[in-house]
Amino acid sequence: MLCKNGVRGEGVLGYNSKKVKKVAILSTLAALLDDPILADVPKKPSLSDVDTLINLELGSAMCISIVKLDGTSFDVAVMNSATVKDLKLAIKKKVIELEQSKMGHRHISWRHVWANFCLAHHNGKLLDDDAALHDFGVRNNSQVHFLPYVVSKGSGRHFKRRKHRFFHGLNKLS
Repeated sequence: MLCKNGVRGEGVLGYNSKKVKKVAILSTLAALLDDPILADVPKKPSLSDVDTLINLELGSAMCISIVKLDGTSFDVAVMNSATVKDLKLAIKKKVIELEQSKMGHRHISWRHVWANFCLAHHNGKLLDDDAALHDFGVRNNSQVHFLPYVVSKGSGRHFKRRKHRFFHGLNKLS
C-alpha cells in the first residue's frame, strides 16, 4: 500500500502510528504515577478509578477507612451515592491490588468472605447490597469494619436443597 508521497506505509513506524502513540501515552502515565502527589492512584488505574479520585477531590466522593479483623486498615474511595455493593466492589479491588503488590497473584474467594463476614458501621450491619451507604450514616472519613457473620436458618439465604421430583404429586390426585 503506497501513501500519497509514494512511501510504503505498512512497515514504517511514523509518529502518527497507533503503537507510537500508545507508547508515548504509557510513558507519560508512568511518569505521572511516579509523582508523589499522585501516590493514591493505583499503578494500573481504570477510568472509573481516576473518575472516583477526581470526584473525591471535588467533594462528590468519600474516602472510607476499612478496618480488618487483625486491626489493620486501608482506605477506599467511593462516590457519595454509592451502595453497599459498590463499597464491596471497591474493597475487593483494593485488596486484590494490595495482594498483587505484596505477594503476586493470589486467589481470594470473595463468595466465602461475604458468606462468613459482613461490614459494619457503628454497630449497624451493612447487609442489604442495594442500600445506600448514607442510609447507614457512612460519610467521608468514616470507619467501616468487618464482623464475623453467621446467617441464621430463618433468614432464607442458606437452606437445604429440595429434591425435585417429577411425579411426587401425582399419587395425591388419585
